[in-house]
Amino acid sequence: MTKMRIAGIAMGVALLAALVALAMCRGLIGGNESERAAADARKAAASSVNQAFVAEQQAWRNQRVEELLRPDGWTSLVGLHWLELKAHYIGSGARIGNGVRFAFGPEKMGMISRNADSSWSFVPESGVALTLNGEPLKGRVALHSDHDPEPSVIGFDDGKGQVTLLRRGDRDALRVKYADAPTRLQFAGLGYWPADPSWRIEGRFIAHPPGKTLPIGDIVGTQSDSPNPGVVEFVRDGRTFRLEALGEPGRDMFFVLADRTSGHGSYPAGRFLEAAWPGPDGKVVLDFNRAYNPPCAFTLFATCPLPPPENRLDLAITAGEKNYTSPVH
Repeated sequence: MTKMRIAGIAMGVALLAALVALAMCRGLIGGNESERAAADARKAAASSVNQAFVAEQQAWRNQRVEELLRPDGWTSLVGLHWLELKAHYIGSGARIGNGVRFAFGPEKMGMISRNADSSWSFVPESGVALTLNGEPLKGRVALHSDHDPEPSVIGFDDGKGQVTLLRRGDRDALRVKYADAPTRLQFAGLGYWPADPSWRIEGRFIAHPPGKTLPIGDIVGTQSDSPNPGVVEFVRDGRTFRLEALGEPGRDMFFVLADRTSGHGSYPAGRFLEAAWPGPDGKVVLDFNRAYNPPCAFTLFATCPLPPPENRLDLAITAGEKNYTSPVH
């Protein structure tokens, strides 16, 4: 075999090898493109789901701020006055004998007095423009507390101000709201941990016997028995946790809870969470991205419930609303 023929065969083999390699390379490239396209599609779908989740959370946060900043929202509280005597004159005047002095409103609003059955009545001051549940108030009226089906609301200053009667244990108090409260007008906004789908956890509802209650203390030192329909079990980081639910069917379940972030990023006295009642399968979705501060985080004049021992979790819930820093001192 001549050297020229051998060289020609070698060149042919080399060309064939190059063609095979090129074909294999093209096949590999095509496969990679397909895999990349599938991966990109998955990323796009995940991004779409995540964007929808973030938008949903933002809508909830916007509604939360709107509720706080209503003219009669929690940021409008300007007074909590305990009724220690059988009768009190009430108003904003400092030197006209008011036993209960308000921060806003008429200098002398009227007199509140305790009846023989421990209920309360109110007599308005002559010539002062007041309303009761939106209607002009002209004479003596019975006052219904927040424990009654229709609480009484005394309005003043053309509706900017409201006075309501509270009952906490065996004590009564007047709560005052005012639309121009500094805590409302200088509201500093809410801070949150980043919205995280992993903190939307599906739990299991375990019902308690009908009629069970749970003692719940509040920040002013009183305690009351709240309906306790059951407990929700959930798993986080491989560990099982339980939250006692409060409330009754017909409205969302309510949780008062504390966790490892309480006082370390979130409000020290705990946070609130709501969840829809379970269906027949007993499943409950706990979205901790919607854990929110109690009213006491924004005002000194609220009477917030405190987490029961059962709802103090050995878990850092880095989701939901962070502690609020008020610019008003």
